[in-house]
Amino acid sequence: MDPHVLRRAFLDFYCRSPLSAERETWGAKSLAEFVDVSLEGLEFWQAWLEEQLYFFLLLDSFRPATQQILEIPRLFAEDRLRIRDALHRICISPNFDRRNPGPDTFVTVVLEQVVGLTVQKSVRDLTTGKKLYDGGPGVFLGKPGTSQADVVAIAISDPRALRFFLLREYQRWMRIDPDDAALERWVRSLTHPNGRLKDVFRAWFNSPEYAERFKKSRLQPNRVFARALLVDLMDQLPEPAEARRLSNALDGLADSQPLRSLLARLVLDSNRAQVPLRDSIDDRSAWIEQIFERFLGRQPSVEERHVFVASLQESDCKTSTVVYAIVSHPEYQVW
Repeated sequence: MDPHVLRRAFLDFYCRSPLSAERETWGAKSLAEFVDVSLEGLEFWQAWLEEQLYFFLLLDSFRPATQQILEIPRLFAEDRLRIRDALHRICISPNFDRRNPGPDTFVTVVLEQVVGLTVQKSVRDLTTGKKLYDGGPGVFLGKPGTSQADVVAIAISDPRALRFFLLREYQRWMRIDPDDAALERWVRSLTHPNGRLKDVFRAWFNSPEYAERFKKSRLQPNRVFARALLVDLMDQLPEPAEARRLSNALDGLADSQPLRSLLARLVLDSNRAQVPLRDSIDDRSAWIEQIFERFLGRQPSVEERHVFVASLQESDCKTSTVVYAIVSHPEYQVW
């Protein structure tokens, strides 16, 4: 795989950058091979679940920790779970209920984030949903129910829920809207008894549209930036709690970019950053090429190579200063 594609595919699939060993392994293989291996692996589905929890704002103290939720990635990897069942597990968790307290908030979130409706245009559904939430009988989204659990079950079984899920996932992965006919085809495939989310994702990731996605850049979400920074500078997987702490610190700011540079400096100044001493580098030009490929997924321009190599010739220039210049640059923060 091309270094640019490899880096962005890792950011897409795992919400992190590749380790050195992974760059060596996958540099000689194809994107199709990477897709196949990833979809069968646990880490892909763990990252996927994290994105779903983020979508429903089940973060920090609202983060689910029940076995029903924690086993979702493994069950998807083993082809033992369907998407409707996974969404149902998330939405009936106590954490989802605590995150969305009261009938108005709960039913509004279910209608908007599960079914994809706008409550201002679905006042009747909101009213009947609140009635069910409080234990009264009613017809919600065309089906009878009498409980809060029925609100969730009816919403997830609604045909629009599957369509909305696929729409938001396609937009997340491809950064474009899908063709309506294709969207309906994917809905039908997942409605089939043997339909697998893996197969839909595999078709997406092997499509020309996904290849085009690599040509588009946008600012990394804080949760992706934090994990990528730790992996890039330490060349090891960070503890989930550590990555979440950094992400939360960034999320607390209206503009996180200045703090991103500060975090990069702090990690580089720690004893965990994997940066060689200047005198240990035999070929400084080659080293500059390596870190550009590692952190940016590309080779340096002639001018960039000249500037960075010249900087390393100065007696007071440290290799960590060169690395910092790259990871604090706006280009590093996009994917």
